[in-house]
Amino acid sequence: MDYDRNKALLLELQRAAGTGNDRCADCGEPGPEWASCKLGIFICLTCSGIHRNLPEISRVKSLRLDFWESSLIEFMRNHGNLWAKAKYEAKVPPYYYIPKSRDCMVLREQWIRAKYERGEFLDTRVCQDPCSAGSREGCLWKLGKVRRQFQKRQFVLSAREGVMKYYSKEVEKIGHSHGLQITYITDGQIRNLFVYHESGKEIVDWFNAIRAARYHYLRITFPNVPEPELIPRITRSFVKEGYMEKTGPKQKEAFKVRWFCLDSQERKLIYFKNPLDAFAQGQVYIGRRDEGYEVRGDLPQKVCVKKKKPVITLVTPVREFVFICENDRKQKEWMDALNGVITQL
Repeated sequence: MDYDRNKALLLELQRAAGTGNDRCADCGEPGPEWASCKLGIFICLTCSGIHRNLPEISRVKSLRLDFWESSLIEFMRNHGNLWAKAKYEAKVPPYYYIPKSRDCMVLREQWIRAKYERGEFLDTRVCQDPCSAGSREGCLWKLGKVRRQFQKRQFVLSAREGVMKYYSKEVEKIGHSHGLQITYITDGQIRNLFVYHESGKEIVDWFNAIRAARYHYLRITFPNVPEPELIPRITRSFVKEGYMEKTGPKQKEAFKVRWFCLDSQERKLIYFKNPLDAFAQGQVYIGRRDEGYEVRGDLPQKVCVKKKKPVITLVTPVREFVFICENDRKQKEWMDALNGVITQL
């Protein structure tokens, strides 16, 4: 039957080596089982949901469940993910954040809309990206340190001055789908700033404007460093976040629940009393295995806990840190993440 034959041809095309079709055209998720037969690209389930909201430019079909006419099979054969990348990502600025499958929905949606709906990265586009100057001014909703509620503030970002200021005149973790967490160091302390905007495009534009400002700074500060080495240092995401319980240095103190963030680039495990705290309570540096760092799934000798929950012992040359996890799955996730930092060069 043509139906079965077309299905086989389509799946063969999706798996073909060197076509880029074996990963989602938008987020890189392996094994996409959906496609846009208007754009000629193979996409994952999550990105297909975003494409469904763009009916004027995209039409979504399942590779396995929907019927594919021979003409559509030929269209997909003549286009595909590499073709789309060359067209729709021709002029992506080096500082622009390209979302991965693990990233939040607002980043993925605005990336897709920027490519296909607004055509921001087409080779034929002549107007400059508004984020490229690394300067921006506008209103965002900022979480207060004391009152613990969001208030409207006027923000000014200046790459020339190297600052981001806010004023009180005009004004998923965060509790808003268009939220942004900005983490930086001030007076030797780690500081979190939580903001959001009603518009997904506006918050992503702010994010990339901050990246552009940081990119300008790095280019001036390290003029001889190749660009591929600078890009990962523009901004970064924590590789793992979540609750664990920790005890004190004597390992006799009561265990207290803390919110942990693992920064693989700076090799730090940072902890807060609450996820939305402005300042960290402390941090643990994580070195390499050959420097005496190790992660174990048991307790140190002479240490016992009343709670029958999985534990993690982080061994450092100075002391052993003991954490209690909520369940076995969380223990494995944290141990894998910590081991990933210990084994990286």
